[in-house]
Amino acid sequence: GCWVRAGVATLVVGSAKGGLPLIGTLAVPLMALQISPVVAAGLLLPIYIISDMYGLWIYRKSFDRRNIAILVPAAAIGIIFGWATASVTNEDVVTILVGLIGLAYCIDAFLKARRNLPPRSADVPRGIFWGAIAGFTSFVSHSGAPPYQMYVLPQRLEKMVYAGTSTIVFAIINLLKLPPYWFLGQVNLGSLEIAAMLTPLALAGAYLGFRLTKILPEKLFFRLVEQADVVMENMS
Repeated sequence: GCWVRAGVATLVVGSAKGGLPLIGTLAVPLMALQISPVVAAGLLLPIYIISDMYGLWIYRKSFDRRNIAILVPAAAIGIIFGWATASVTNEDVVTILVGLIGLAYCIDAFLKARRNLPPRSADVPRGIFWGAIAGFTSFVSHSGAPPYQMYVLPQRLEKMVYAGTSTIVFAIINLLKLPPYWFLGQVNLGSLEIAAMLTPLALAGAYLGFRLTKILPEKLFFRLVEQADVVMENMS
């Protein structure tokens, strides 16, 4: 049972790295059905990083430089805060926070659609705020996508640019998370061995996610991304 869930979670992670970022948020809850969420997060981080390498190659020409330049330093602040408060952070509270952010985005998107507002620019103040929250929630439970969506989706980027920017931002975030995860004992030689065994599934998932992202119509793609926020709210 544990290996089946690990395999499914690995495919989910890979698909996220192929261009469907919020799907990856489901991986930790899937693993947590069998083991502690903290242990699950540690086991999955090496798999995220392996899948990231493939995603970086896929989207090496499709990304928004300004968003990456704003979000990565902001996320690093959130990761440092997550590391500093790891002993007192309640993961359930963070999960609820992520769900509420997803719900807030859905309401905000609905109201903006009714007013037919123009796309927002990639501004620094909002990017630092949402990027830091994304770094923190990603550090705690690999759930950085909802706050990331709050900042990036209103910009209405082209589908493949959005997918590439998401993949690159979270690839860097995951690499930044590796040292503190190692020092906290969440990543160890045992988790690295498991990640190595699951690598083929992770890469297959990344390819599948990329193919789905490429063939999905743009409106349907973003509708699925937004619906995933609703799923996160229900899970919380």
